[in-house]
Amino acid sequence: MLDIKLLQNDFDVICEKLRKKKVDEETLSTLKTISLELKTEKKVLEELQAEQNVKSKLFGVYAKEGKDINELKAELSQNKTKVIELNSTVKELEDKLSQIANTIPNIPDDSVPEGKSEDDNVELDLILTPPAFDFTPKEHWDLDNGWLDFERGVKIAKSRFTALRGDGAKLNRALINYMLDFNTKRGFSEVSVPFIANRETLTGTGQLPKFEDDLFKIEGEDLFLIPTAEVPVTNLFRDEIISANELPIKMTCYSECFRKEAGSAGRDTRGMIRQHQFSKVELVSITKPEQSEEVFNEMVDCASDLLTSLGLAHRKVMLCGGDLGFSAAKTIDLEVWFPGQDRYREISSISNTMDFQSRRAKIRYKDGKKNRLTHTLNGSSLAVGRTLIAIMENYQNEDGTIRIPEVLKSYM
Repeated sequence: MLDIKLLQNDFDVICEKLRKKKVDEETLSTLKTISLELKTEKKVLEELQAEQNVKSKLFGVYAKEGKDINELKAELSQNKTKVIELNSTVKELEDKLSQIANTIPNIPDDSVPEGKSEDDNVELDLILTPPAFDFTPKEHWDLDNGWLDFERGVKIAKSRFTALRGDGAKLNRALINYMLDFNTKRGFSEVSVPFIANRETLTGTGQLPKFEDDLFKIEGEDLFLIPTAEVPVTNLFRDEIISANELPIKMTCYSECFRKEAGSAGRDTRGMIRQHQFSKVELVSITKPEQSEEVFNEMVDCASDLLTSLGLAHRKVMLCGGDLGFSAAKTIDLEVWFPGQDRYREISSISNTMDFQSRRAKIRYKDGKKNRLTHTLNGSSLAVGRTLIAIMENYQNEDGTIRIPEVLKSYM
Protein backbone atom coordinates (compact mmCIF):
# COMPACT_ATOMS: atom_id res chain seq x y z
CA MET A 1 0.00 0.00 0.00
CA LEU A 2 1.13 3.54 -0.66
CA ASP A 3 2.77 5.46 2.16
CA ILE A 4 0.02 8.00 2.92
CA LYS A 5 2.42 10.38 4.70
CA LEU A 6 4.78 10.33 1.72
CA LEU A 7 1.82 10.97 -0.57
CA GLN A 8 0.63 13.97 1.45
CA ASN A 9 4.11 15.46 1.84
CA ASP A 10 5.10 15.16 -1.84
CA PHE A 11 1.85 14.67 -3.71
CA ASP A 12 2.77 16.04 -7.15
CA VAL A 13 6.04 14.08 -7.35
CA ILE A 14 4.33 10.82 -6.31
CA CYS A 15 1.50 11.34 -8.81
CA GLU A 16 3.99 11.94 -11.61
CA LYS A 17 5.65 8.62 -10.77
CA LEU A 18 2.27 6.85 -10.65
CA ARG A 19 1.51 8.12 -14.17
CA LYS A 20 4.40 5.89 -15.28
CA LYS A 21 2.15 2.98 -14.28
CA LYS A 22 -0.82 4.35 -16.21
CA VAL A 23 -2.87 5.34 -13.12
CA ASP A 24 -5.74 7.38 -14.57
CA GLU A 25 -6.18 11.10 -13.90
CA GLU A 26 -9.62 10.70 -12.30
CA THR A 27 -8.18 8.38 -9.63
CA LEU A 28 -5.25 10.72 -8.99
CA SER A 29 -7.63 13.70 -8.75
CA THR A 30 -9.86 11.86 -6.21
CA LEU A 31 -6.76 10.85 -4.29
CA LYS A 32 -5.56 14.45 -4.19
CA THR A 33 -8.93 15.87 -3.11
CA ILE A 34 -9.36 13.43 -0.21
CA SER A 35 -5.69 13.66 0.78
CA LEU A 36 -5.75 17.48 0.98
CA GLU A 37 -9.11 17.49 2.78
CA LEU A 38 -7.77 15.01 5.33
CA LYS A 39 -4.65 17.11 5.86
CA THR A 40 -6.77 20.25 6.44
CA GLU A 41 -9.22 18.56 8.82
CA LYS A 42 -6.35 16.97 10.78
CA LYS A 43 -4.72 20.37 11.23
CA VAL A 44 -7.98 21.88 12.53
CA LEU A 45 -8.43 18.89 14.85
CA GLU A 46 -4.90 19.24 16.23
CA GLU A 47 -5.49 22.95 16.88
CA LEU A 48 -8.77 22.23 18.68
CA GLN A 49 -7.13 19.50 20.77
CA ALA A 50 -4.31 21.89 21.72
CA GLU A 51 -6.86 24.55 22.66
CA GLN A 52 -8.80 21.98 24.69
CA ASN A 53 -5.64 21.04 26.61
CA VAL A 54 -4.87 24.69 27.42
CA LYS A 55 -8.43 25.36 28.61
CA SER A 56 -8.51 22.16 30.66
CA LYS A 57 -5.44 23.36 32.55
CA LEU A 58 -7.04 26.78 33.05
CA PHE A 59 -10.15 25.10 34.43
CA GLY A 60 -8.10 23.65 37.30
CA VAL A 61 -6.36 26.99 37.95
CA TYR A 62 -9.67 28.93 37.94
CA ALA A 63 -11.28 26.43 40.30
CA LYS A 64 -8.34 26.69 42.72
CA GLU A 65 -8.40 30.52 42.61
CA GLY A 66 -12.14 30.67 43.11
CA LYS A 67 -12.81 32.33 39.73
CA ASP A 68 -16.04 31.94 37.78
CA ILE A 69 -15.67 28.80 35.66
CA ASN A 70 -19.09 28.75 33.98
CA GLU A 71 -17.98 30.47 30.76
CA LEU A 72 -14.85 28.30 30.53
CA LYS A 73 -16.91 25.20 31.23
CA ALA A 74 -19.27 26.07 28.37
CA GLU A 75 -16.30 26.64 26.02
CA LEU A 76 -14.79 23.30 27.01
CA SER A 77 -18.09 21.53 26.39
CA GLN A 78 -18.50 23.20 23.00
CA ASN A 79 -14.90 22.39 22.08
CA LYS A 80 -15.35 18.76 23.11
CA THR A 81 -18.35 18.42 20.80
CA LYS A 82 -16.33 19.88 17.90
CA VAL A 83 -13.42 17.50 18.63
CA ILE A 84 -15.76 14.48 18.61
CA GLU A 85 -17.30 15.61 15.30
CA LEU A 86 -13.90 16.28 13.73
CA ASN A 87 -12.54 12.96 14.94
CA SER A 88 -15.42 11.26 13.16
CA THR A 89 -14.78 13.29 9.97
CA VAL A 90 -11.04 12.50 10.04
CA LYS A 91 -11.72 8.77 10.58
CA GLU A 92 -14.17 8.75 7.66
CA LEU A 93 -11.64 10.50 5.39
CA GLU A 94 -8.85 8.13 6.51
CA ASP A 95 -11.05 5.13 5.63
CA LYS A 96 -11.85 6.62 2.20
CA LEU A 97 -8.18 7.32 1.53
CA SER A 98 -7.20 3.83 2.66
CA GLN A 99 -9.80 2.24 0.36
CA ILE A 100 -8.48 4.19 -2.64
CA ALA A 101 -4.84 3.59 -1.67
CA ASN A 102 -5.55 -0.17 -1.63
CA THR A 103 -6.32 0.02 -5.37
CA ILE A 104 -3.32 2.21 -6.29
CA PRO A 105 -0.20 0.37 -7.54
CA ASN A 106 3.27 0.66 -6.08
CA ILE A 107 5.41 3.67 -6.97
CA PRO A 108 7.92 2.67 -9.68
CA ASP A 109 11.60 2.93 -8.83
CA ASP A 110 13.55 5.76 -10.48
CA SER A 111 15.49 3.16 -12.50
CA VAL A 112 12.31 2.00 -14.28
CA PRO A 113 12.21 3.25 -17.89
CA GLU A 114 9.29 5.19 -19.32
CA GLY A 115 6.97 3.25 -21.59
CA LYS A 116 3.38 2.23 -22.28
CA SER A 117 3.61 -1.51 -22.98
CA GLU A 118 5.92 -4.51 -23.34
CA ASP A 119 7.12 -3.00 -26.63
CA ASP A 120 8.95 -0.36 -24.57
CA ASN A 121 10.78 -2.80 -22.26
CA VAL A 122 14.57 -2.55 -22.32
CA GLU A 123 16.82 -5.51 -23.14
CA LEU A 124 19.70 -5.71 -20.65
CA ASP A 125 21.58 -8.85 -21.63
CA LEU A 126 21.58 -11.89 -23.93
CA ILE A 127 22.74 -15.19 -22.41
CA LEU A 128 23.73 -18.18 -24.60
CA THR A 129 23.16 -18.54 -28.34
CA PRO A 130 19.93 -20.08 -29.61
CA PRO A 131 20.48 -23.55 -31.12
CA ALA A 132 20.84 -24.05 -34.88
CA PHE A 133 18.74 -26.74 -36.59
CA ASP A 134 19.27 -28.49 -39.92
CA PHE A 135 15.50 -28.93 -40.10
CA THR A 136 12.54 -26.65 -39.37
CA PRO A 137 11.91 -26.85 -35.59
CA LYS A 138 8.34 -27.47 -34.52
CA GLU A 139 6.32 -25.69 -31.88
CA HIS A 140 5.73 -27.79 -28.78
CA TRP A 141 2.10 -28.53 -29.60
CA ASP A 142 3.13 -30.03 -32.95
CA LEU A 143 5.68 -32.44 -31.43
CA ASP A 144 3.91 -35.79 -31.64
CA ASN A 145 5.52 -37.66 -28.74
CA GLY A 146 2.51 -38.19 -26.47
CA TRP A 147 3.82 -35.97 -23.65
CA LEU A 148 1.12 -33.29 -23.81
CA ASP A 149 -2.51 -34.40 -23.82
CA PHE A 150 -4.52 -31.28 -24.53
CA GLU A 151 -7.80 -33.02 -25.42
CA ARG A 152 -8.04 -35.03 -22.20
CA GLY A 153 -7.03 -31.99 -20.14
CA VAL A 154 -10.01 -30.13 -21.63
CA LYS A 155 -12.27 -33.18 -21.07
CA ILE A 156 -11.34 -33.31 -17.38
CA ALA A 157 -11.69 -29.53 -16.78
CA LYS A 158 -11.98 -27.03 -19.65
CA SER A 159 -9.77 -25.21 -22.14
CA ARG A 160 -6.31 -24.10 -20.91
CA PHE A 161 -5.84 -27.26 -18.85
CA THR A 162 -3.34 -29.91 -20.00
CA ALA A 163 -2.60 -33.46 -18.88
CA LEU A 164 1.04 -34.60 -18.94
CA ARG A 165 1.86 -38.24 -19.72
CA GLY A 166 4.84 -40.57 -19.74
CA ASP A 167 8.25 -38.90 -19.93
CA GLY A 168 6.52 -35.49 -20.10
CA ALA A 169 5.08 -36.01 -16.61
CA LYS A 170 8.41 -37.40 -15.40
CA LEU A 171 10.35 -34.41 -16.83
CA ASN A 172 7.91 -32.02 -15.18
CA ARG A 173 8.59 -33.67 -11.79
CA ALA A 174 12.34 -33.73 -12.49
CA LEU A 175 12.33 -30.00 -13.20
CA ILE A 176 10.57 -29.19 -9.92
CA ASN A 177 13.10 -31.21 -7.90
CA TYR A 178 16.07 -29.84 -9.84
CA MET A 179 14.90 -26.23 -9.42
CA LEU A 180 14.36 -26.62 -5.67
CA ASP A 181 17.78 -28.24 -5.23
CA PHE A 182 19.46 -25.56 -7.36
CA ASN A 183 17.84 -22.72 -5.39
CA THR A 184 18.62 -24.37 -2.04
CA LYS A 185 22.31 -24.56 -2.97
CA ARG A 186 22.14 -20.82 -3.72
CA GLY A 187 21.01 -20.06 -0.17
CA PHE A 188 17.21 -20.16 -0.49
CA SER A 189 15.57 -22.28 2.22
CA GLU A 190 12.83 -24.60 0.98
CA VAL A 191 9.30 -24.16 2.34
CA SER A 192 6.00 -25.86 1.58
CA VAL A 193 2.73 -23.95 1.94
CA PRO A 194 -1.05 -24.34 1.40
CA PHE A 195 -2.34 -23.79 -2.14
CA ILE A 196 -5.42 -22.05 -0.68
CA ALA A 197 -5.30 -18.56 0.84
CA ASN A 198 -7.74 -16.35 2.74
CA ARG A 199 -8.69 -12.77 1.91
CA GLU A 200 -6.24 -11.18 4.38
CA THR A 201 -3.36 -13.10 2.80
CA LEU A 202 -4.22 -12.06 -0.76
CA THR A 203 -4.74 -8.45 0.37
CA GLY A 204 -1.31 -8.50 2.00
CA THR A 205 0.49 -9.14 -1.30
CA GLY A 206 -1.79 -6.92 -3.41
CA GLN A 207 -3.97 -9.38 -5.34
CA LEU A 208 -7.05 -8.14 -3.48
CA PRO A 209 -9.16 -6.10 -3.71
CA LYS A 210 -8.21 -5.06 -7.25
CA PHE A 211 -7.72 -8.43 -8.98
CA GLU A 212 -10.44 -10.64 -7.52
CA ASP A 213 -11.83 -11.38 -11.01
CA ASP A 214 -8.62 -13.25 -11.90
CA LEU A 215 -8.80 -15.57 -8.87
CA PHE A 216 -10.59 -18.90 -8.47
CA LYS A 217 -12.81 -18.47 -5.39
CA ILE A 218 -13.97 -21.44 -3.33
CA GLU A 219 -17.76 -21.46 -3.15
CA GLY A 220 -19.19 -20.84 0.30
CA GLU A 221 -15.79 -19.88 1.74
CA ASP A 222 -13.84 -16.64 1.84
CA LEU A 223 -10.90 -18.60 0.41
CA PHE A 224 -9.16 -18.64 -2.97
CA LEU A 225 -6.80 -20.90 -4.92
CA ILE A 226 -3.41 -19.19 -4.98
CA PRO A 227 -2.26 -17.49 -8.23
CA THR A 228 1.43 -17.86 -7.20
CA ALA A 229 3.46 -19.13 -4.23
CA GLU A 230 4.54 -15.51 -3.66
CA VAL A 231 1.20 -15.05 -1.86
CA PRO A 232 1.41 -17.66 0.93
CA VAL A 233 5.22 -17.56 1.27
CA THR A 234 5.39 -13.78 1.77
CA ASN A 235 2.46 -13.97 4.17
CA LEU A 236 4.21 -16.50 6.38
CA PHE A 237 5.46 -13.38 8.17
CA ARG A 238 2.27 -11.29 7.96
CA ASP A 239 1.64 -9.20 11.07
CA GLU A 240 4.96 -10.24 12.59
CA ILE A 241 8.02 -8.42 13.90
CA ILE A 242 11.22 -10.16 12.79
CA SER A 243 14.54 -9.89 14.59
CA ALA A 244 16.99 -7.80 12.52
CA ASN A 245 19.68 -10.47 12.68
CA GLU A 246 17.34 -12.95 10.94
CA LEU A 247 17.32 -10.83 7.77
CA PRO A 248 17.54 -11.41 4.92
CA ILE A 249 15.17 -14.38 4.87
CA LYS A 250 15.45 -16.15 1.48
CA MET A 251 13.00 -18.91 0.56
CA THR A 252 12.11 -21.16 -2.36
CA CYS A 253 8.84 -23.01 -2.82
CA TYR A 254 7.09 -25.27 -5.33
CA SER A 255 3.37 -24.74 -5.84
CA GLU A 256 0.57 -25.21 -8.28
CA CYS A 257 -0.80 -21.84 -9.44
CA PHE A 258 -4.38 -21.10 -10.50
CA ARG A 259 -5.47 -18.13 -12.60
CA LYS A 260 -8.66 -17.37 -14.50
CA GLU A 261 -6.58 -15.37 -16.99
CA ALA A 262 -9.31 -12.72 -17.07
CA GLY A 263 -8.76 -10.37 -19.98
CA SER A 264 -6.52 -12.78 -21.92
CA ALA A 265 -9.18 -14.09 -24.30
CA GLY A 266 -7.63 -15.00 -27.64
CA ARG A 267 -4.03 -14.86 -26.34
CA ASP A 268 -1.88 -18.00 -26.49
CA THR A 269 -4.88 -20.28 -26.93
CA ARG A 270 -2.69 -23.08 -28.35
CA GLY A 271 -0.22 -25.07 -26.30
CA MET A 272 0.93 -24.58 -22.72
CA ILE A 273 2.08 -20.94 -22.65
CA ARG A 274 -0.99 -19.61 -20.83
CA GLN A 275 -2.77 -22.10 -18.55
CA HIS A 276 -5.39 -21.89 -15.80
CA GLN A 277 -3.28 -24.27 -13.69
CA PHE A 278 0.52 -24.48 -13.86
CA SER A 279 3.47 -25.53 -11.71
CA LYS A 280 5.99 -22.95 -10.54
CA VAL A 281 9.04 -22.81 -8.31
CA GLU A 282 9.20 -19.44 -6.59
CA LEU A 283 11.88 -17.34 -4.91
CA VAL A 284 10.74 -15.02 -2.08
CA SER A 285 12.95 -12.79 0.07
CA ILE A 286 12.30 -10.54 3.06
CA THR A 287 15.06 -8.02 3.73
CA LYS A 288 16.04 -4.78 5.38
CA PRO A 289 15.62 -1.83 2.97
CA GLU A 290 19.39 -1.48 2.50
CA GLN A 291 19.69 -5.19 1.55
CA SER A 292 16.93 -5.42 -1.05
CA GLU A 293 18.84 -4.26 -4.15
CA GLU A 294 21.66 -6.76 -3.52
CA VAL A 295 19.18 -9.60 -2.90
CA PHE A 296 17.20 -8.55 -6.00
CA ASN A 297 20.33 -9.02 -8.13
CA GLU A 298 21.02 -12.38 -6.42
CA MET A 299 17.52 -13.56 -7.35
CA VAL A 300 17.89 -12.46 -10.98
CA ASP A 301 21.25 -14.23 -11.22
CA CYS A 302 19.86 -17.38 -9.59
CA ALA A 303 17.01 -17.70 -12.11
CA SER A 304 19.29 -16.81 -15.04
CA ASP A 305 21.99 -19.30 -13.96
CA LEU A 306 19.31 -21.97 -13.64
CA LEU A 307 18.33 -21.43 -17.29
CA THR A 308 22.00 -21.46 -18.30
CA SER A 309 22.53 -24.78 -16.49
CA LEU A 310 19.69 -26.20 -18.62
CA GLY A 311 21.39 -24.88 -21.77
CA LEU A 312 18.48 -22.57 -22.60
CA ALA A 313 19.26 -19.30 -24.41
CA HIS A 314 17.50 -16.36 -22.76
CA ARG A 315 17.61 -12.63 -22.23
CA LYS A 316 17.15 -10.20 -19.34
CA VAL A 317 14.61 -7.42 -19.85
CA MET A 318 13.86 -4.44 -17.62
CA LEU A 319 10.12 -3.74 -17.60
CA CYS A 320 8.97 -0.21 -18.38
CA GLY A 321 6.47 1.63 -16.17
CA GLY A 322 3.47 0.73 -18.34
CA ASP A 323 4.23 -3.01 -18.19
CA LEU A 324 5.11 -3.15 -14.48
CA GLY A 325 2.96 -5.26 -12.17
CA PHE A 326 0.68 -3.79 -9.49
CA SER A 327 2.92 -4.46 -6.46
CA ALA A 328 6.32 -4.13 -8.15
CA ALA A 329 8.62 -1.14 -7.80
CA LYS A 330 10.93 -2.70 -10.40
CA THR A 331 10.98 -5.95 -12.37
CA ILE A 332 13.44 -7.81 -14.54
CA ASP A 333 11.93 -10.49 -16.77
CA LEU A 334 13.84 -13.47 -18.10
CA GLU A 335 12.66 -14.49 -21.55
CA VAL A 336 13.64 -17.90 -22.94
CA TRP A 337 14.15 -18.68 -26.63
CA PHE A 338 11.44 -20.77 -28.32
CA PRO A 339 12.82 -21.91 -31.70
CA GLY A 340 9.43 -23.21 -32.88
CA GLN A 341 7.95 -19.74 -32.34
CA ASP A 342 11.20 -18.00 -33.38
CA ARG A 343 10.96 -15.60 -30.45
CA TYR A 344 11.74 -15.04 -26.77
CA ARG A 345 8.92 -15.63 -24.26
CA GLU A 346 8.75 -14.69 -20.57
CA ILE A 347 9.63 -17.54 -18.22
CA SER A 348 10.45 -15.61 -15.03
CA SER A 349 9.67 -12.24 -13.45
CA ILE A 350 11.83 -11.05 -10.56
CA SER A 351 10.34 -8.10 -8.67
CA ASN A 352 11.32 -5.85 -5.78
CA THR A 353 8.14 -4.53 -4.15
CA MET A 354 10.19 -2.59 -1.56
CA ASP A 355 7.89 -1.77 1.44
CA PHE A 356 4.62 -1.85 -0.57
CA GLN A 357 3.57 -5.37 0.47
CA SER A 358 5.09 -5.06 3.95
CA ARG A 359 2.91 -2.03 4.69
CA ARG A 360 -0.20 -3.96 3.65
CA ALA A 361 0.82 -7.18 5.42
CA LYS A 362 2.47 -5.44 8.42
CA ILE A 363 5.78 -7.28 8.07
CA ARG A 364 8.28 -5.43 10.25
CA TYR A 365 11.67 -5.92 11.83
CA LYS A 366 13.13 -4.65 15.10
CA ASP A 367 15.73 -1.91 14.52
CA GLY A 368 16.94 -0.98 17.99
CA LYS A 369 13.83 0.22 19.79
CA LYS A 370 11.92 0.96 16.57
CA ASN A 371 9.85 -1.34 14.37
CA ARG A 372 10.50 -0.72 10.67
CA LEU A 373 8.91 -2.09 7.52
CA THR A 374 10.86 -4.75 5.64
CA HIS A 375 11.26 -4.97 1.88
CA THR A 376 9.79 -8.01 0.09
CA LEU A 377 10.94 -9.53 -3.19
CA ASN A 378 9.59 -12.37 -5.32
CA GLY A 379 10.30 -14.12 -8.58
CA SER A 380 9.69 -17.24 -10.63
CA SER A 381 12.55 -19.72 -10.66
CA LEU A 382 11.05 -20.95 -12.88
CA ALA A 383 7.60 -21.46 -14.43
CA VAL A 384 7.85 -25.25 -14.73
CA GLY A 385 5.47 -25.77 -17.66
CA ARG A 386 7.17 -23.11 -19.76
CA THR A 387 10.57 -24.62 -18.93
CA LEU A 388 9.26 -28.05 -19.98
CA ILE A 389 8.07 -26.82 -23.38
CA ALA A 390 11.22 -24.70 -23.84
CA ILE A 391 13.24 -27.93 -23.44
CA MET A 392 10.91 -29.70 -25.86
CA GLU A 393 11.46 -27.05 -28.53
CA ASN A 394 15.19 -26.46 -27.97
CA TYR A 395 16.15 -30.14 -27.55
CA GLN A 396 13.93 -31.64 -30.27
CA ASN A 397 15.23 -34.04 -32.91
CA GLU A 398 13.91 -34.24 -36.44
CA ASP A 399 12.05 -37.48 -35.63
CA GLY A 400 10.16 -35.74 -32.77
CA THR A 401 12.15 -37.26 -29.91
CA ILE A 402 13.50 -35.00 -27.18
CA ARG A 403 17.04 -35.01 -25.75
CA ILE A 404 17.26 -34.48 -21.97
CA PRO A 405 19.62 -31.76 -20.63
CA GLU A 406 22.62 -33.34 -18.90
CA VAL A 407 21.81 -31.85 -15.46
CA LEU A 408 18.36 -33.48 -15.48
CA LYS A 409 19.34 -37.03 -16.38
CA SER A 410 19.87 -38.17 -12.80
CA TYR A 411 16.44 -36.67 -11.88
CA MET A 412 14.77 -38.76 -14.64
